Amino acid sequence: MRAKQLKRQAITQNKQKNRGNQVRNTYVKQTDWYLVALVLVLVIFGCVMVYSASMYSAEHNYGDAYFFLKKQVIGAVLGLMCMCALRFVPYTFLYKVRYIALIVSVLVLVVVLIPGVGKESYGARRWINLGFFTIQASEIAKFGFIIFTAGYLAQMRKRVKTFVGILPVLCVAIVLCGLIMLEPNMSITMCMVMLTFVMLFVGGIRAKHVALLSVPTLLGAVGLILAKPYRMARLMAFLNPWASVQGEGFQLVQSLYALGSGGWFGVGLFNSRQKYLFLPFSESDFIFSIIGEELGWVGCLCVLAVFMLLILRGIKIALKSKDRFGTYLATGITAIIAIQVVVNVAVVTGSIPPTGLPLPFISSGSSALIVFMSAMGVLLNISANSQTPLFTVVETKTLRKRIQRKKLVEPLQI
Repeated sequence: MRAKQLKRQAITQNKQKNRGNQVRNTYVKQTDWYLVALVLVLVIFGCVMVYSASMYSAEHNYGDAYFFLKKQVIGAVLGLMCMCALRFVPYTFLYKVRYIALIVSVLVLVVVLIPGVGKESYGARRWINLGFFTIQASEIAKFGFIIFTAGYLAQMRKRVKTFVGILPVLCVAIVLCGLIMLEPNMSITMCMVMLTFVMLFVGGIRAKHVALLSVPTLLGAVGLILAKPYRMARLMAFLNPWASVQGEGFQLVQSLYALGSGGWFGVGLFNSRQKYLFLPFSESDFIFSIIGEELGWVGCLCVLAVFMLLILRGIKIALKSKDRFGTYLATGITAIIAIQVVVNVAVVTGSIPPTGLPLPFISSGSSALIVFMSAMGVLLNISANSQTPLFTVVETKTLRKRIQRKKLVEPLQI
């Protein structure tokens, strides 16, 4: 009897071990390693370029050449942890907490405006100071808006065809954009506007409603530019930066110098001259200029190619999602990355008026990096769930055996 019990225990343990191996192998197979590789390439490359672009200014301003690199590495490590964790959190959970995500987005945008809590820099209050860490409120708000909008579009897909049906999304977007403009941060506001149009378009908004909304949006953009003299000055500098080389056109001119001096293959990694306090914000908003100077046009094209592959992967995941919420969620995440890449590169190259907007995964900024990598974790989960569910791989054989024992007429189809 004792021998039989030991034998049964051994068989049970082997079954549990085999099942654990099956689960582990299934998780590995379902993970989109192609997407993981693209993200890691951008993050690692970003850490290298942040150090290259900031080594002199960090030494000059903080007495530590690795100041920005340390913050970026910390953000990368925390972001990787969040990405791995969210890979295993069902994205459908975000549908349940979509209103909480929206409330949190509004709260952080309100809190950042409180003097003493919101950290002011260059005349704008955009960061919540936690003492040991700063959080950019608008980064959280962007993805909170994506979660809410994806949930609304999935739930009210038929009402989106009517103008009344899209009013909740428009009202939320107006509130969030209004709070962001109080910081002020016009660049993120314009990104939010473009993101709203993209998600509504994918959600099935009618063409006439797009045209109807475009008019007040354009008028609002013009009004915001005219409301502040410095915005008008930036617009004039964009039209002719050489007319104010020492004024509003200074940053754009220095950016063009960096890109032009890089040529086809660049002056070499860590050999930039514009980073020696000639180009402001060379480690953040204008890091693409340093990439162009050090690695040349070939290096710029390689970076843009990686972003293009990432965006195409996001589109593919959105198209293959098994439900509408997953599709809209993946669309929003992919869209905000695409929008920021296009706007950042356009600003750096002088294609649109200068505005402060970081390059995703590469520009200095640990809070933005953590949020973007967390979003990649959600995208990985959507990708994994669009494949064969883990339940069918691990449990099907066991369930079929139980069904046969009960002599059911028709086997359960999973």
